[in-house]
Amino acid sequence: MLKDSRSNTEPMQADINNIDLKAKAIAALEDVKGIDITVIDVTAQTDVTDYMIVATGTSNRHVKSLANNVVDEMLKVGIKPHGVEGLTDGEWVLVDLVDVVVHVMLAQTRKFYEIERLWSMSAESRAARGDQA
Repeated sequence: MLKDSRSNTEPMQADINNIDLKAKAIAALEDVKGIDITVIDVTAQTDVTDYMIVATGTSNRHVKSLANNVVDEMLKVGIKPHGVEGLTDGEWVLVDLVDVVVHVMLAQTRKFYEIERLWSMSAESRAARGDQA
């Protein structure tokens, strides 16, 4: 179950574009049975990254395995992650590939933070939601 919202390509390191990088990250998550993989195009919201990929793991060990597989598959094609955070606990691991950021979370963590909803909202709707709180 994959959701996507972008089709633009831009050059990246090691002669790989964002579409290829995104596809390789998704494949790495699918290889280790990532659950509910979602792609969010955040180009309109931030200059920090172009895509966020969110996936769920069934346990801390599974979350760590998913993130490690993303890192391993990127290294195979010459992409060194800018950073990896959260591997110690394995509740939420972030793999920063610069133009693509991968979030791998436990189901309860993903439900609590709702980052898909946060990044899918416009600035106006986020502001309106804050005014209602």
